[in-house]
Amino acid sequence: MNTDRRVYIFDTTLRDGQQCPGAGMDFEHNLQYARVAASCGIDILEAGFPAASNLDYQIVSSVAEEISQDENAPTIAALCQMREAQVETTIRSLEKAVKFNKGRMHIYLPVDPELMLASLGEHAMDKENLLKELGIFIQMAIKEGLEVEFSPEGYSRMGDNFDFVTDSIRVAVSAGATVINCPDTIGGAYRAQGNDYFVTKMQKHADIIAKEFPDKNIIWSTHCHNDFGLAVDNSLNAVFYGPARQIEGCLNGIGERAGNAALEQCIMIIKHFGDCVDKENPFYTNVKTEHLKELSDFVSRNMLPRQVNSPITGDNAARHSSGGHTNAVLKNPLAYQPYDPHEIGQEISLVFGPLSGGNHAKSIIENNGYICGDNEKSEIAQFIKDFYKDRRKGVTDYELMKAYFKYRSPIDVTSFNYSRASNRSEIILTGKFFNQIGEFREELESKSSALAVLKHLIDKKFPNSHIESYSSESVGASVHALSLSTIILSINGKHVQGQGEDQDIEISAMKALINAVNNAFIEINYKK
Repeated sequence: MNTDRRVYIFDTTLRDGQQCPGAGMDFEHNLQYARVAASCGIDILEAGFPAASNLDYQIVSSVAEEISQDENAPTIAALCQMREAQVETTIRSLEKAVKFNKGRMHIYLPVDPELMLASLGEHAMDKENLLKELGIFIQMAIKEGLEVEFSPEGYSRMGDNFDFVTDSIRVAVSAGATVINCPDTIGGAYRAQGNDYFVTKMQKHADIIAKEFPDKNIIWSTHCHNDFGLAVDNSLNAVFYGPARQIEGCLNGIGERAGNAALEQCIMIIKHFGDCVDKENPFYTNVKTEHLKELSDFVSRNMLPRQVNSPITGDNAARHSSGGHTNAVLKNPLAYQPYDPHEIGQEISLVFGPLSGGNHAKSIIENNGYICGDNEKSEIAQFIKDFYKDRRKGVTDYELMKAYFKYRSPIDVTSFNYSRASNRSEIILTGKFFNQIGEFREELESKSSALAVLKHLIDKKFPNSHIESYSSESVGASVHALSLSTIILSINGKHVQGQGEDQDIEISAMKALINAVNNAFIEINYKK
């Protein structure tokens, strides 16, 4: 591939991502994330802001020491302000990465007029001295073996500071910086701005620097915030229609305020649309997309929960429930998918819900190893919907199979009565008994338990089963505690368990036997 079209992925989840309230992780989770990101093929991993605290320093230093040693490891970056003490701290934190040529200092200078006043105070007026210090600090890092990335902070709102921004980039490149990042720090850029659009200005600056420094190989980068929901779009515009060859962002789009560009979205859009500008020379990344779901899941578990409808890696991104959708997906998994979910390490799943059809139910039932004929699939699907009539959000496969077993069960008793005289035991059941509905009586001329009488009744319809074991235990400690009975039934060499629960121990035992018989009946008659 044409290396001029390679887009480097700069992951700032551990830095900007953790600046998002509620997203911070402990030391060990930072290291764990770094390991997963490295295995994913992330190009640059911004491990933190080492001058912010002792813990941040320790995180950056530890990530640099552990991750940098691998030949294919990402470059480890660390952010710092334009203060000599911070520069020195940042250099020390990245020492372990230097010997592997994997360390990068990321230094920034506010250029947005409002941001300059807010951040620098009276020093904002001394632009000449600011530029001088910028050059000195970059040279300090270069001398210690680090590469340097420079960010004119607030680039997209530079206003009348275009010439000052040009000077700052010029100074940075002269001092040895090889990456120039042009951030939409406040997340307020949009392509409709025309000549004021930050990508347009990026291209102007790139042309100026290319002309003045023809021997320098500068990587232009963009770091976009999502305050208007445009971070991904702006980042990709900077690549497709500008000079950017590096995108900065976070997994799942977390970060300050409304977040950063979602890296998983940027990566997959480049993969699928990278040839739209030039078919012969497509844009591409070296990220192993099959690890994106794993990386995204890590962030969702340990930093901020991900919305289920999030693009690319959201739980619903490859999940279907509509009847029309599931029918098509069952025939062709990509019928309603813009990309193969396996590309990111995700599986297509079908959630049974109110709009699902017979084919969907049939697929889940058969995948679980049971029979569902074409002539009965619609009836079974409707039974499941009725069984969960209040579950408008859908049911799990386990719940669906529970309803399927209910549908197939030959016995469904709605009321139990039993009595015992001196030499006679009787039960009276109401409900369904082997496809007959009504009241069913059985008695034995002995002092048998209600369970024994029920077993005698069942044997007439379902012979050759034997109770291998029976036990009951109390669930709870009060006088209202339930009795939980468990029965192991043996039939044709197979063992099937059933359980029943009731305040009456005799009824709980009968329920357990019925449950075991139903399970055995289904295993014998409907197991594939």
